[in-house]
Amino acid sequence: MTSTTATATPATTTTTAGSPAITVTGLSKSYGDKVVLDGIDLHIPEGTIYALLGPNGAGKTTTVQILSTLIPADSGQALLAGHDLVREAGAVRAAIGVTGQFAAVDNLLTAEENLLLMADLLHLARREGRRRAAELLRRFELTEAAKKPVSTFSGGMRRKLDLAMTLVGRPRIIFLDEPTTGLDPRSRRTMWEIIHSLVADGVTIFLTTQYLEEADQLADRIAVLDHGKLVAEGTAEELKRLIPGGHIRLRFLDPDRLESAAALFGSAAYDSEALTLHIPSDGGIPALRAVLDGLDDASIEAEALTVHTPDLDDVFLTLTGQPKPSGDAINSPKENAR
Repeated sequence: MTSTTATATPATTTTTAGSPAITVTGLSKSYGDKVVLDGIDLHIPEGTIYALLGPNGAGKTTTVQILSTLIPADSGQALLAGHDLVREAGAVRAAIGVTGQFAAVDNLLTAEENLLLMADLLHLARREGRRRAAELLRRFELTEAAKKPVSTFSGGMRRKLDLAMTLVGRPRIIFLDEPTTGLDPRSRRTMWEIIHSLVADGVTIFLTTQYLEEADQLADRIAVLDHGKLVAEGTAEELKRLIPGGHIRLRFLDPDRLESAAALFGSAAYDSEALTLHIPSDGGIPALRAVLDGLDDASIEAEALTVHTPDLDDVFLTLTGQPKPSGDAINSPKENAR
């Protein structure tokens, strides 16, 4: 996809505080006999980050293309910024911005010229266009490179400029389709900071990503799409609790206390050398409280307690039935660990 902002003036939306930025009901799309989207529903509050995960071919980019008015759906309804996707397509385009998988910038122009070109396409007044370009160059730390041709830019600089061009029209909803693909860890973190700053300004972010940790770090809510269907939706922590393998780990000062605790929690596995006990748990507060109450009632003192839950890699692989990913299919870069 390319960066698009098909509107003549900055967006004026009808959303109010706390209202949904995007509401989708029964969205479907097929190409011949191949069903790409099979009646998905979405509810995304404004001023939040919503991540859509899924294996290649699951329908993520098709969802973005439909909601950004680039292609029609076969059926279903959608409201974006209070506007009907079909009947008010122009108003929808005025409220959104799209940054695709590949930076849609002109290599022969400078950074400033790219931004001014976008301002001209939006029919902004010349003075307003220059003011907006200068503002975005400062925000994205591109002022020193403003007069340089984009062909000399690094990948991270190109992605920042691409997102800056999307913001010229002040969209209230931004679709980021795999915005950090190919970036090094430092550039990826810079993009994360920019995304957080946009949400702080009240912008809604619809994010598709191949980096599971990116969704874990950024998203308020995450949906998993597989074979055109939403197979799970919730916060990162809620999704992790869906997958077995979570446990509460207790460490004790001596073998006697370990053995007493092991007898108390019959289903627990323990390590006599490390003096630790692993109690199966979903990581929720009720389960944690039950363990603490049990220890207290039995007058057993633990030296340390930690809660372990599956990560998004486990969630993704379990829910989609995918083999261990490799290459650029799905990535969880360890260099980005918190």
